[in-house]
Amino acid sequence: MNLAVSTLLGTVALGKVYYKDDFTSLDHWTEVSDKKGLFELGTEEWGLDTESTRLKTGKDAKFYGITTKLDEPMDNTDKPLVVQLAVKHEQRIDCGGGYIKLISSLPEPEKFNGDTEYEIMFGPDICGATKRVHAILSNGGENLLINKEIRCPADEYTHFYTFELNPDGTFDVLVDGESKQKGDVKEFWDFEKPKEINDPDQSKPDTWVDDPMMDDPEDAKPEDWDQAEQIVDPEAEKPDDWDDEDDGEWEAPMVPNPDYKGEWHAKRIENPDFKGAWKHPKIPNPEWVEVKDPQKRAPINFIAFDLWQVKSGTLFSGLMITDNAEEAKAARWTSEKHQEEKDAKTAFDTVQEPPEEEEEEDEEEASDLDEEEDMAELDEEEDAEQESVGHDEL
Repeated sequence: MNLAVSTLLGTVALGKVYYKDDFTSLDHWTEVSDKKGLFELGTEEWGLDTESTRLKTGKDAKFYGITTKLDEPMDNTDKPLVVQLAVKHEQRIDCGGGYIKLISSLPEPEKFNGDTEYEIMFGPDICGATKRVHAILSNGGENLLINKEIRCPADEYTHFYTFELNPDGTFDVLVDGESKQKGDVKEFWDFEKPKEINDPDQSKPDTWVDDPMMDDPEDAKPEDWDQAEQIVDPEAEKPDDWDDEDDGEWEAPMVPNPDYKGEWHAKRIENPDFKGAWKHPKIPNPEWVEVKDPQKRAPINFIAFDLWQVKSGTLFSGLMITDNAEEAKAARWTSEKHQEEKDAKTAFDTVQEPPEEEEEEDEEEASDLDEEEDMAELDEEEDAEQESVGHDEL
């Protein structure tokens, strides 16, 4: 009885999983009508599990679109919303997305496109120098990017991306279990316009003095200050072999003037009229609207991939939506497992390299063949010479 109660309590503590997918099948996914046949089930070329399938982008330079529906809505009104997915750019992606969208309403899944409204967009996006984790929240039809950039890995290994939205208005974005950005949602997404703005009817007075220093009006430039920067070299002499008719009129070279002092500036003194930096008067912003509980999303009913990729081959797995961060943590790889994948890549690369001994044997065989061909050519030349001698004798 105690064991059963303990087990039940442990289950409750972990929370509820609203969606989980390791992509053993695509039967429950709906392809966008004009993007069919682009997503596929694929396996790793190398890694820790080269037999199990994952969702894979299958064709280069394509827009991808696919959706699925949750069995029941995920409403985070009074509970956390945690979304997590694993992404492996096995092709070493150069330009393309690896993110998902969480959607509340989708009347026609087959017509889903980039303009379809969503609640959350989350995941890696790589293109050239851009290597970021997108964390976008919608607000009144506007999609708000997080205002602090989060860098994402750009290698060919598997990485877990986790986004936690908490009922108290805080959030956390993690990559492989390491927090990359966290805090108050209102501070990291611009849901509200500034409460105050500069008064448009006010401007700095023309007489306002905001320079703390000024030129000393009693300081005058010395009369002997203005000297040329360059002067004729007084020690230069016309060469004896200089011919004015052939070489032109001789001119002495210029040299730096030792009396040159540079541009003159008056001494600086404290400005008696200094009033300090002028501050623009503020007024209440008439466009400011308070946004309460921005972490609360409309109930999530659909998940969608909406991607562009130049080079295909990205593998997706471990997709999860839950109301407890511990569920996501339990599904992530440990650091040891990430290292095992790197070791698997090293082993794979080693197998792909041709053994050095075989290369040496091939070189020796080629050398032997060359020697045999050279000997055969010499024999033919000797035979030809003998025949020639025989003909001459005849």
